[in-house]
Amino acid sequence: MPSNKINILFSDVNEEQLPVANNKLHGWKHFAGLYAGEHVAATEFVIGATFVALGAATKDILLGLLIGNLLAMCSWWLLTAPIAVETRLSLYNYLNKIAGNSMTKLYNWANVAIFSVISAAMITVSSTAVRFLFNIPAQLNWYPSSFWFVLIVIAMGSIVVLVAMYGFSTVADFSKVCAPWLFVIFIAGSFNLFPGLSFHVLGDTAITNWSDFIAIGDSSIWTGFTGSGEKGIGLLEVIGFAWAANSITHFGLIDMAIFRFAKRKRYGLLSGVGMFFGHYIAWISAGIMGAGAAVLLKTTITSLDPGDVAYHALGLTGFVIIIIAGWTTANANLYRAGLAAQSIFVNHSREKTTAVVGVVTVIIACFPFVFSQMLPLLTYAGLLVVPVGGIVFAEHVLFPKIGLTRYWAKYQNISRSVPAIGSWALALMFGFGLNALDVMSFYYLFIPTWMFTIVTYTLLAKKYGADRNYSEEIAAEALEQQQIVEFQDAQAIHDQAFVVDTSVVSRVLNAVSVISLLIIAGFACQVMFFSSSMEIYRINKSQFEAYCFIFTIAYFGSAYTSLRRQKNLNA
Repeated sequence: MPSNKINILFSDVNEEQLPVANNKLHGWKHFAGLYAGEHVAATEFVIGATFVALGAATKDILLGLLIGNLLAMCSWWLLTAPIAVETRLSLYNYLNKIAGNSMTKLYNWANVAIFSVISAAMITVSSTAVRFLFNIPAQLNWYPSSFWFVLIVIAMGSIVVLVAMYGFSTVADFSKVCAPWLFVIFIAGSFNLFPGLSFHVLGDTAITNWSDFIAIGDSSIWTGFTGSGEKGIGLLEVIGFAWAANSITHFGLIDMAIFRFAKRKRYGLLSGVGMFFGHYIAWISAGIMGAGAAVLLKTTITSLDPGDVAYHALGLTGFVIIIIAGWTTANANLYRAGLAAQSIFVNHSREKTTAVVGVVTVIIACFPFVFSQMLPLLTYAGLLVVPVGGIVFAEHVLFPKIGLTRYWAKYQNISRSVPAIGSWALALMFGFGLNALDVMSFYYLFIPTWMFTIVTYTLLAKKYGADRNYSEEIAAEALEQQQIVEFQDAQAIHDQAFVVDTSVVSRVLNAVSVISLLIIAGFACQVMFFSSSMEIYRINKSQFEAYCFIFTIAYFGSAYTSLRRQKNLNA
């Protein structure tokens, strides 16, 4: 087909509906930074403290989180990235291709619910920092006990909604800046409180060996028992949650939207940057900070909210980390919820659907149980959408190996796939049925549910015609994909090469941001390793909190200015 006809054929098609063009692909640094930013967030304060409250033991935490996060990384590497790279499609578009519009709308409804709840939890977390400033009591019940707290949630939530509607790109850029700072701050916060914990347990602020760390962990952080004295969760539960926490994105394949831009399948391994910096180091650090704050306040970790913990671990910087981390995470998830809603209500703008979803999200955020129950909520969210990942896996990976035809529903012009919708419904009954019967830990329910979906969908698809001869349709599909590549190559001619900002000003700004983080880390190390007595510890702690706040401002000022200069250069 002549190039002008190809251009006419695809020029009116939304870019998001086409496979990602070769000139839009990214290298490994992009994904390392992206996962670091996505998975070092405000949720770490909540989840890290939850492990303490659930009574995990120290060795179970250290080993369980290592194994669980490794399994999660492998799930992205072996499941999500290969399908994404081979198709260059988001899950939404791939699902529409294999299951029709009706299935896609159902899936989008599920995503509206999931991302709204996650966004609501992050708004609540941010609000805990603000309520601390106004001396409003901690909100530890499932319902709000303070009218003023509700007003704070509404105020914080309104900002999140407006930004998600009109200014999300700015927040997305800002989130990239946050990642290195968050990583340093989580470690620094644990360093700032650990000598106090050591003195409480050992009678000495100095940590001389690994055995001291284990002893402190066993006696005051991860004791192996809940607050009520009951036996806590074990190694298998810790592994299961670390693996299941992000099952919505790897087994559920939502992160196809990210890895469709990857040059190599092996870039799935870069999810480990987020897993081990965010879901290992940050969860452990958050547990230490929670336990340390509880010792300082002579209370239990279950009596504290993220605002309490962050302030006593980091001083004024604690308000910054809670507000910023919660805010950026809430914006990202509300933006996703708005996109999912807009794909359902196609006649309305994304801004309008985001506003409506945002109002519901803010109402949910007024109820503190949302953030206090993050651990089970994330697990059940995964159980809800993992079957969809099983359907896609079966279609893309399994079907060609057993003689069934990939995209058979498209070839039949099916808009409502009975096998897909039926498999999802049966899988939900199966998964939640297993949970009701309590036959296994609910952290692992996503695995048998995923397998059940694959088997069910394969059998139903075969019954509905996946085993027929589609040779003509396959040839037409191959031709269409070739034409898309030709169209994208023609469009790429007009692209401008990315310009790296090498100016002196930007180099100075980058140097200031790096030095600021090093200074924060240096003062944290002073507290951790050079506090030979409680008197010296108090002095070092006070110094750290003061300079941490000063150099946090210096970091964000320099790093964000450098980022804007880089973007303006390529505008």
